[in-house]
Amino acid sequence: MTQVGVRDEYEAFERPRRRSSRPRTKDRPDYAGAEIGMVITVDRGRFRLLISDREVTATKARQLGRTGVIVGDRVRVVGDTSGAEGTLARIVEVEERQTVLRRTADDDDPYERPIVANADQLVIVTALADPPPRAGMIDRILVAGYDAGIQPLLCLTKADLAPPDELIAQYEPLGIRVEVVSPGVDLEPLRMKLRGHRSVFVGHSGVGKSTLVNALIPGADRAIGAVSAVTGRGRHVSSSAIALRLPDSTDSWVIDTPGVRSFGLSHVSRNRIIAAFDDLRTITENCPRGCRHDDAAPECALDTAVGNGELAPARLASFRRMLGSGQ
Repeated sequence: MTQVGVRDEYEAFERPRRRSSRPRTKDRPDYAGAEIGMVITVDRGRFRLLISDREVTATKARQLGRTGVIVGDRVRVVGDTSGAEGTLARIVEVEERQTVLRRTADDDDPYERPIVANADQLVIVTALADPPPRAGMIDRILVAGYDAGIQPLLCLTKADLAPPDELIAQYEPLGIRVEVVSPGVDLEPLRMKLRGHRSVFVGHSGVGKSTLVNALIPGADRAIGAVSAVTGRGRHVSSSAIALRLPDSTDSWVIDTPGVRSFGLSHVSRNRIIAAFDDLRTITENCPRGCRHDDAAPECALDTAVGNGELAPARLASFRRMLGSGQ
């Protein structure tokens, strides 16, 4: 019989209970009444937001974990949102995104890199010379834009150095709007195309993208780099994306992004690449079942279209380069 006050053998070796990892309460904070702001730039873990007409600096709340916050995001914010010097608010929720423009570092990179959220117009900035235009790069950015559901606008810069006719002839038949600009010209036609939109500017390094943004938005002071005389390539100068409001407008935004030297599409499937181009998709409807549409595909309707003059050889070559990046 167990003596009073003495624990039995099971009690003697009983381990203390571990502290429960469950939250103390099932109630979650309600941020329905929190202020909503737009992320206009990100710098080393700090987010610059626009709340009404105030610029506010914020950090990301711990409960968001690895949830990414990018330029263009609409976010719910608590804490000190006065925007006064030295104050810091806190982002507690990210609103559902309408669009997300993504890229990968290269075609073998499995990780998507979101660039901008909630843009509705993609301005592909391409120089006509110095550096020369790269149709393959244009096509890749176009595919990323179509995949994100963002309407494209091709902006050709440095028209004083080379004629734009060849590029216009290649892209206007596809229904892609084209705007040609050069130093000293009236930018009002371009401004009209930007009004009422959130336009993300994307382009190869050195094409004059930041110069264009500075001309459209006086005081933007985006850093400008030169093109290397040795490589013919531009230097990366702007290191982060930034959203800037177009003057004399409350609902028109220009989102400038750092120049890129590659635009990977490993996150876009082959079928989605084909679907990005109405003209090519229509032609491929005549392909044999299971056709991969590459240069080794037998009886591919795209080759037939080139043979009868319906499709330009250069356009097919560019498409097949993109197709090689699809999954």
